[in-house]
Parts: sequence; structure tokens; C-alpha cells
Amino acid sequence: MTGKEIREKFLKFFEARGHRILPSASLIPANDPSLLWTAAGMVPFKPYFTGAAKPEVRRVTTCQKCLRTPDIESVGRTARHHTFFEMLGNFSFGDYFKEKAIPWAWEFTTRVLGLPEEKLWISIYLDDDEAFDIWHREVGVPAERIVRMGKDTNFWEIGVGPCGPCSEIYVDLGEERGCGSATCGVGCDCDRFLEIWNLVFIQFFRDEAGNYTPLASKGIDTGMGLERVASVLQGVQSNFDTDLFREIMDFTASLAGVKYGVDGKTDMALKVIADHCRAVTFAISDGALPSNEGRGYVLRRLLRRAARFGRVLGLQEPFLYQVSRAVINQMADAYPELPANEEHVLKVIRSEEERFGETLAQGMEILNRLVEEARATGSTIIRGEDAFRLYDTYGFPLELTREMAAEEGLTVDEEAFTRAMEEQRERARRARQETEYLSEKDAFYQVLRDRVGESRFVGYDTLKTRARVTALLKEGQPVEKVVAGEEVEIILDVTPCYAEAGGQVSDHARISSTELEVEVREVYRPVEGLYVHRGRVLNGILQENASVVVEVDSERRWNTARNHSATHLLHKALKEILGHHVNQAGSLVEPDRLRFDFTHYAPVSPEELRRIEEMVNQVVLENLPVETLVTSLEEARAMGAVALFGEKYGERVRVVKMGDFSLELCGGTHVRSTAEIGFFKLISESSVGAGLRRVEGVTGIGALRYIRAQEEQLSRIAALVRATPSEVVHRVESLLKEMKELERESEGLRARLARFEVQSLLEQVKDLDGIKFLAAKTSAPDMDSLRAMVDLLRERLGSAVILLASPAGEKVNLVAAVTRDLLPRGLHAGKLVKEVASMLGGGGGGRPDMAQAGGKDPSRLQEALQKAYTLAAGQIKN
Repeated sequence: MTGKEIREKFLKFFEARGHRILPSASLIPANDPSLLWTAAGMVPFKPYFTGAAKPEVRRVTTCQKCLRTPDIESVGRTARHHTFFEMLGNFSFGDYFKEKAIPWAWEFTTRVLGLPEEKLWISIYLDDDEAFDIWHREVGVPAERIVRMGKDTNFWEIGVGPCGPCSEIYVDLGEERGCGSATCGVGCDCDRFLEIWNLVFIQFFRDEAGNYTPLASKGIDTGMGLERVASVLQGVQSNFDTDLFREIMDFTASLAGVKYGVDGKTDMALKVIADHCRAVTFAISDGALPSNEGRGYVLRRLLRRAARFGRVLGLQEPFLYQVSRAVINQMADAYPELPANEEHVLKVIRSEEERFGETLAQGMEILNRLVEEARATGSTIIRGEDAFRLYDTYGFPLELTREMAAEEGLTVDEEAFTRAMEEQRERARRARQETEYLSEKDAFYQVLRDRVGESRFVGYDTLKTRARVTALLKEGQPVEKVVAGEEVEIILDVTPCYAEAGGQVSDHARISSTELEVEVREVYRPVEGLYVHRGRVLNGILQENASVVVEVDSERRWNTARNHSATHLLHKALKEILGHHVNQAGSLVEPDRLRFDFTHYAPVSPEELRRIEEMVNQVVLENLPVETLVTSLEEARAMGAVALFGEKYGERVRVVKMGDFSLELCGGTHVRSTAEIGFFKLISESSVGAGLRRVEGVTGIGALRYIRAQEEQLSRIAALVRATPSEVVHRVESLLKEMKELERESEGLRARLARFEVQSLLEQVKDLDGIKFLAAKTSAPDMDSLRAMVDLLRERLGSAVILLASPAGEKVNLVAAVTRDLLPRGLHAGKLVKEVASMLGGGGGGRPDMAQAGGKDPSRLQEALQKAYTLAAGQIKN
């Protein structure tokens, strides 16, 4: 049975049992900063299990794409480790429980997949008698094949929140796959008993004190690894030998001219490349981009690890983008977003590969320098910390460092390398945030919402309303009242205030009644249906259950709305001018500006920016109506509405339509017609990562203020260069030409002066145990000039130790050099200049042959230069 067939049979099986098939959610969790990646099938449904949101349907089944990276180094070495994998799952949100989940799991496993019943084993939580009875009495699994296991393996919980026991289905793969131990069984670390399906029974709520309370509405969360099941059904020993991987691996092998299954080193490279290419292809398609932090760093690391293993196969030029195309071709049927984003994905991967090629060259240069330093100091070892820095910063494999060092007669301190690697892993483990159903803060607000009721948002229709205070919070704790001067969080039964979401900042507002005034500076929504107004009591006393008037700051709201509506027009204009590969990758909408991030592969030219700006303003002048409607997600997509990056949409969605120009899903606030935007002006364009650009703009009064500021700058420049604004360009060009001529004349004079000074310095050269030594003060105006003077002296002296210093205001610049013929005698420019700089209250250092530093106390310069002779003498080896 192919992987595709397993996927389809699973979804259809549960669809026939009342489940709605939902498409896989993005690998980038929607509106959940606690998670880096979607790492389990339940992640998209986290709010339903917590009660933070209400599900449209209570039975759901999915094939969820997942990405996990705790054990990247194990990928390719084991049969089961992956970064990207597919998780089949069926879910119940307060509908059925164990009585249906268990028999269905058995039915699918034995009747649909056809796995022999006698090969299947079951694990349950040690005191879950209910699960035992269903497995044994109703399903018919022999009691001796039901294993009770402890809390560490068969009870799911993470801190405060919903939790419950687990039950797993294992396949006995045969004695030949076992460890041979007499105690070998379910739970053994060997390969004999393979877990293929985990059923989590969410039936308790754990509080802060560790007490477990039965949930009134219980849930089911199951996960079956597609790759694992495919390996069992296809009779192969490794997930990599299934059809889910072999087509990709065979393609890579054809590129490299190698064969899978012949050489272990080659096989591992093919496995790593296939796994990592699957991960990066899906992640980039979902909106992630390589960078130096967060999920972008994970992507970059995966890409570079795959590229390094390509070199093991002899693939020196960019090739991963071709493997990615093979991934897309194989997975397109199940994930239509892949072919839709193919051009973007391939361009990002190729761009990153090319960048890595440059980085690898930098690593080679650094490694060569490390070899030189080791030789100069008489060492035969490359420090493990240096080897790890090459690996971690430049993606330079330890194997390559080891090979190059061996060619020079050196070894690598691999023990220190391993220690540095483990320290990094430990930091990653501490920093990694586990998949959580509910944080303590979320649980608090959920309970609060259940107690006081939901807040009804009326801010699309009005900016002012009467409301009742349902709860007050001070420093996170409920209080009955607050007085003037106190900070407070306010929950209202009705609010016109927009809570920050979708890149749009929240409203500001005033809450008032007789002798009461509260300034609201932030509004947020911690759980669905609850609006929290954070502010300060200016006058009077605010009490729970008080009747108040809430009024939004209308100027701030309308300025924000102008910028938000402009982002919709900008998004469409970018697609029209740059191409339909452009997709939104983030935004910020504030009252005074807008920021828009989008996928694109090159800087946007000034001409393109001009055309984009003109297109937006043309639509503004057309005074198109801005309309909103609420419809189903399916209907919105059928209408051609654009869904925005990072957003999670329910079954009913809000669509914002601007004439026939723009149609987007959006929950933000907008103007009533495009003419109300007033005027749109782009003010900057920049890069924020590989394949990711950013533009910023202003509208309305903000645009007018920007133009005025530019005019004022132009007038000031005109006055400074003694020209009218219309003559400024010509006048500045003329001044620049004059300045360049003066600079050339000045450089010539400085060079002549330096040659005269060098001649004077040569007269100060001393003898240091048969070595020419010069430590002197110069008039070099900057570090570049100082280095140039050192170079001139090296040419004139041939063999020497040189230390030059030049005061620069309250600081001192220092440059030291040791000619290469003297390095074997122990002389080290970096150490020499560092010690001299420390006498001057500064620091620095560098290579044995050339180094620079800085000092903070010019008054001690002469003393330091005299000391340099002694310091250099102390370095000499006889």
C-alpha cells in the first residue's frame, strides 16, 4: 500500500464516521507565539481542547504536516528520525470518547490496513481500567497483549491545563528485529516493537496545585505517523525505504551519479538530503524564510546541512532546488499549495544555496588561518572550540575540518568539539518550548471568561457604546474596585475597541461615567471572546458591575484604518507590478505608518516603486467602495479572496472588498471608500531576509507630514549650498566634484608625508637579539593610514617586528606586525599589541603576523612603547 493510499484511506475511513476532513494547517502556527513549528496534529486545534475557542464541528480528521528539530543530528543515522513528517489524526471536541476511539482505531488497523491481529500489542496507562476493558472485552485483544505503562510514557500532560492517559498500538516486527533480551517487549528501546498510533484521552484538568479534576467535556486526540505505517505495510526496515522517500532519494542519486544501498556514507547523505528537502520545501511554501533567528535559523541550518551532504556525493553546485522540485511533484496531489508556490520555493532555496557557497568559502579561509596559527605556535592541534565555531557559524562540517587539518599534519580536538556541541544542544533544550495545550495565563483567562461571559465586539459599527464592567484585574488578580492613579485591566460585556490582531494595533479609548475617567492604552484578546482593556484610572473610582460609556479615540482609529486599507491596495499592486509570486509575509498597521513584508527575490527598483505607488493612488482617486461581508471559508476562496500569512480562519470569515481591485480575508478595521485613504506615499524599501522584502508607507495626514518634512530638508540643504531648491542637485554635484579633487590632492600630500615619516622611523629601529625591532609613535590620522605605514616599513625592513601607535583625540590606535620568517621564533603580533593596549586601558589582538588594538590613555603611550621592547623579547624562543 503506497503512502498516498494510506493517507486517503485514513481520511475516508473517519469521514464515513461523521468526521469532517480538514486540510493540513500551516507549519507556522497561527497566532501562537509559544510554538516555533506545528509539531503535532493537535496543534491547530489547541484552542478547542482548551476551551479558548468553540469548534464549528466536533469531529475532525486530518493529515497534518509536522516539523520537529530536537534531533537533527540523528536524521539519516536511524530508521525513524525525521524533521518533516505527516501525522494522521482523528479528533473529538467534546463528542465521542474511548468507547468509539478505541474500536475505530482497531478496525482501521486490522481491517483497512490489514495488519495481523496477532502482531499487534496495546499499551495503556497503568490504572486506566476503562481503556483495558474496551480493548479486551469489546475489541477482543488478549489481556496478555495489553501492557500497562507508567506516567512517564502513557499520560499526556504539560503543566496546567487539559491532560489525560494515553493508549498506543504497537506492531511486533519479529524476533530478528529485536535485541535478544529475555525482557524484550513493548517499550523496549530496540526495533522489534514499533509504535504506530497514539490515542490521547483528554479527560482531566490539572490545576496549579497538581490536582486533577474530571472534565465535563472530554476529548480525543490521536496521531498515527504516516511514514512509520508505510514502512510496516511495505515491509521495509526503514522509513527511508518507503515510497515516501525513495523517489526523492533516487532523484538525488541520479544527479550525483551514485546508487542507493551500495555505500553507507552515500546512503546517509541521500537520506539527510531527502528529509531536509521535504522540510524546507513545505516550510518555505507556508511562508517561512531562511534567516539568522527563530524558525528562519532552523531553515538555514537544514538547508546548509543538506548542502554539506551534497558535497559528500560530489555535488558542488546548487542542486537542492532540483530535489525540492521532486518533492513538489511527489506531494502535489495531497498538498496543492506546493505547486502553487513552486516558483517562490525554488528561488528561495537556490538563493540560499548560492549564499552558502560563499559562506563555505569564508569557512575555508578561516580554517587556513587556524592552520597557520597552529603552525606558528608549534601546536599540532586545531582547538575543538574553533572547529565548532566553523561548524555552527559557517556550516563547516567537522569531517572537512578533520581532513584539511590532516593534510597539514594536524589533528582536531574532537573531545572539545563534542563538548561545545553538547553545550549548544543543552541551550537549545532549555530554550525549546514544548507543545502546550494551555499556559497558566491562558487557563486563568479561560476560567474568567467562563465566569463573567464573553465580550461582544461592536466596533465595526460604532465607536461609542454603553457597557457593564464584568471584571477588574490589578496585577493579574481580580479586584472589586480601583481608584485614581491605579493601573487596571477591565473586562466589559460590550466593547467598540479593536483588540490588536492581524498586524493592526489596538484602539485607544476612554471609559467614563459620572466623576469617572479611565484612559485605555491597549486592548488585547487572550482567549476567544474575551476583550481585555488595559489602562489607568485618571479620576474617580471604577467598580465591578459599574455602568460606563466606552468611546474609541476616533482620530487614531481612522488613521489606522487608512493605513490598513492601503495595505490591501499595496498587496494587490505589488502582485500586479512584481508578479503573482508576491505574498504577504507579515505587516504592521499603526496610526502613523504601515509596514508590509512580502516574498520577492530582488530589490524593488525605483521605477517599480514609482509604478506601485501610482497604482495605489489611482485606486484611491477612483473612490471605490469598501465593502465587507461574512461568508463561509469555501465561498470566500471560490470568490478569489486572498488569505493572509499567519492567520487562522474559522468556518465563517470576513471578506473585505475594494471595488473590483482587491478582495481579502481580514478582521481589521477599514475606511468606507478608497478616497478616504487620502494619499499614499511609499517611504522605504529594504531586505529583511533571503527572498523577503519590506516596504513602509504613510497615508492621509501622515503622508502630508512626510512631504512637508522632505520639503523642509530640501530648503535647508538649498540654504547651506546657497542655491534655490530647483538648483540644489546641480550645486551639490559641483561641490562633490570639487571635494573629490581636493581629496585626491590631500591623499597625495599624505602619501608624501608618510614616506618622509617612514624614513624618520627607520632611524629608530633597534636590535632585539639579532631581530630588527621598531616601536614608535606616528602622526597617522586613522587606522587605515597606520596600517599602510606598517606595510611600507615591512617592505623597507624585509624582516622585522613593528609596533606603531598614533594618538587620535582621547584614544590611541595601535598596529603590530611580525614578518612571517620570524613567526617560528615565537613572536606573535596579536599578543604583543594586546599587552601594550592593556597598559593604555584598552584592548585588541589578532593574527600572529598582523594585529591591531586601541587604547584609552594617550598619556602613557611613551611608557607603553618602551615596555614593548621587553614584551617582544619575552616572546622569543631560542
